Amino acid sequence: MSTPSVSFEFFPPQSLAASFRLWDCVNTLAPLGPEFVSVTYGAGGTTRKLTHDAVTTIHRTSGLTVAAHLTCVDSTQTETMGIAADYAKAGVRDIVALRGDAPKGSDGFRPHPDGFDSSVALISALADTGDFNIKVGAYPEKHPEAADKAADIAFLKRKIDAGATAAITQFFFEADTFFRFRDACVKAGIDAPIIPGILPVENWTGTQRFAAQCGAHIPAVIRDAFANATRDGTTDLLATALATELCDELVEGGVEHLHFYTLNRPELTRDVCHALGVTPKARLQNVA
Repeated sequence: MSTPSVSFEFFPPQSLAASFRLWDCVNTLAPLGPEFVSVTYGAGGTTRKLTHDAVTTIHRTSGLTVAAHLTCVDSTQTETMGIAADYAKAGVRDIVALRGDAPKGSDGFRPHPDGFDSSVALISALADTGDFNIKVGAYPEKHPEAADKAADIAFLKRKIDAGATAAITQFFFEADTFFRFRDACVKAGIDAPIIPGILPVENWTGTQRFAAQCGAHIPAVIRDAFANATRDGTTDLLATALATELCDELVEGGVEHLHFYTLNRPELTRDVCHALGVTPKARLQNVA
C-alpha cells in the first residue's frame, strides 16, 4: 500500500493559551511534511482577523503552504476581496472558499447586501484575480440545506466550474460513504480531486454534536464502541484504531491524499499518520 500525502486543518486561537496550543500543534505536525495546512473561519466571520494573523504567521515562520479559509458571511465584496488581496501580498496563494456558517442565534445564512450571495460568486471573483489556488468544501452525505444529494453534487460542480481546483469533504465514518460520493462526482463530470476529510475523535461528545450539525451518519457499531471505551477509559486507543482503519481503506481504494481536522490537538492525528507510514521529514525552521 502506498503512503498518502496529508494536510492538516487548524483553527485560529482566541486566547494566549490557545496561541501556544496552536503553535505546539503546528510544531508537532509540520515535520510530517504536509502538502498544506489550513486555518478556519469562525461562524459569522467572528475570527476574521485572528484567521488572518494565524495564516500569515504560520506562513512566515514555518515554511509551510498555508490555505486560508475565506467566507461570504457579514462582509461586503470589497471587504472580502481586500482580505484576499492582503493574503496575496503576504505570499499566501491558497484559499479555501466557503459560503460560511451563519452567526450563532440566527435563523440561517443571509448574504450581506453588498456581499457575495454564494460560494460560487466568491470562487469566481477569486479565480478572476489569477492569484490563488482555490479549494472548496464538499459533503459526502449531503449538505444539511441541500434538497437532495443530486442537487448537492450539482452545486459542487458549479463551484469547480467557477474556478476551484479541489474539494475537501466534511468528515465521515465509513470509507464506502466517501467512495459512493466520489463515484457520483465522477458521474456528474467533476474531474477535480476530491480530498477526504478525516476527524480523529478527540472528544466523543463533541464529535456527536458536530455530526448532527453537518449530517454525518454515525454507525451503531461506532456508537457502541465509544460507549464501551468511555466506560473503560480507552477512547484514545479506539479513536486511533478507527481513524487508521478508515484511512487504510481509503488508501486501498485509490485515495492519495488525506486531510485531517486536528481541532488544534495534534497527538491523535500524529499517531494515525505514523501508523500510515507518514513519518517526520524535516524540522520546523525559522521559528519567530
